[in-house]
Amino acid sequence: MSSTNRRFRRAACSGAALVLPLAALAACGGGNGSGTDTSADAGSGKGTISVWAHQGQKSEDAALQSAVKSFNSSQDKIKVELKLIPGNDYTKTITATDAAQLPDVLEFDGPTMANFVYNKKLAPVDGYVSLKTMANATDAIKAQGEIGGKHYGLGMYDSGLGIYGNKKLLDAAGVKYPTSLADAWTAEEFTAALKALKAKDSDGKPLDLQENNGYANEWGTYGFAPVVWSAGGSLLKNGKAQGALDTPAVVSALRTFQSWKRYVDPNTDGNAFAKGRVALSWVGHWMYPAYSEALGDDLVVLPLPDFGNGPKTGQGSWAWGIGAGSENGKAAGAFLDYLLNDTNVTAMTKANGAPPATKSALAASALYQQGGPLQLYADQLTKPCGASSVDTSCVAVTRPVTAGYPTVTAKFSEALSSVYGGADPKDALAKAARAIDRDFSDNAGYQIP
Repeated sequence: MSSTNRRFRRAACSGAALVLPLAALAACGGGNGSGTDTSADAGSGKGTISVWAHQGQKSEDAALQSAVKSFNSSQDKIKVELKLIPGNDYTKTITATDAAQLPDVLEFDGPTMANFVYNKKLAPVDGYVSLKTMANATDAIKAQGEIGGKHYGLGMYDSGLGIYGNKKLLDAAGVKYPTSLADAWTAEEFTAALKALKAKDSDGKPLDLQENNGYANEWGTYGFAPVVWSAGGSLLKNGKAQGALDTPAVVSALRTFQSWKRYVDPNTDGNAFAKGRVALSWVGHWMYPAYSEALGDDLVVLPLPDFGNGPKTGQGSWAWGIGAGSENGKAAGAFLDYLLNDTNVTAMTKANGAPPATKSALAASALYQQGGPLQLYADQLTKPCGASSVDTSCVAVTRPVTAGYPTVTAKFSEALSSVYGGADPKDALAKAARAIDRDFSDNAGYQIP
């Protein structure tokens, strides 16, 4: 696995927990959308609570361990016992563990949340985290964690996509590039820029689309669902993919995406952009440290192209929730309040470079604040679409919050990969939409009460 792939899987939103384990989620079943209440017991607010988290980058692990140690020493009523589980096994471990055996507090990858709620493994955090903590969470991260007006997860950090540009190569080709969301390239202008860059590129391949990660996986969905949303379509609308994913506008957009392959560096070594082989790299915030080190002042950050419905980006990342079997919701909430304070959120986002998921830490971030090098990502996250209403007024779109998400991402990413490989977009999208709708029909729409 390349270094680029490792960075994506750890830092992006979707990581290792969404490639194989999402299929496991789809297969595990167990939920039927009805039955007993999943609220955690309040408990005394004292005693020992268990906390599970995924083992990520060493810097992330250290930040979390430091937060737990600091919490334990800050008071004598609650003791947190932290268990780190390898990232590749994490989601599978939650899936395989009976709800009664899950910890009081657990981390989860955002798109897996609805399946855990459906299978009665997560309880709402409302009433256990403070109103101050809830109010300080960004609207984008709250959208990821909300089902039916209840909040099941809050995150320390979020994610985002953009296009990194090499200013020196862009200028040499005479390519004018956007400086903000307001003047994002149209899809046609992006294609024209590629043609101009191709003429000045030694091998005629000036674009990196992280092809080395493959597309029939969560990178395919996270990285390129924004093409669907920007074309006015959706992965899912009112529980249906047909009429949302396979519209003529989406077909046309994916045909344009398909046409870019001739300009794409395969990036087999993960260094196409950092080594100056390409002028543009379509990827996320997690590549900023490596790219800024390689390019310095020649690095520019651009929005994704606009296919007619405004530029869009994916968002969402690891979040924290309360186990449905917890008997000490008050203590769990107190720990989450502490974990999500400015000190700990800032320490974690300095460790992994992600955009903070609290309003106060985001505003104070040297990277993401107004005038910072990654201001674009913050600007995108301040215009959240949620998972349902995607129009020209919003930018950051939450992937469908549904227990059927494993099927949605599997079928869409398969279609995307086949289109990139030369398949007809109309046929590929129609096939994917039918398969998604069939699965949802077989599972009564994955309804969660």
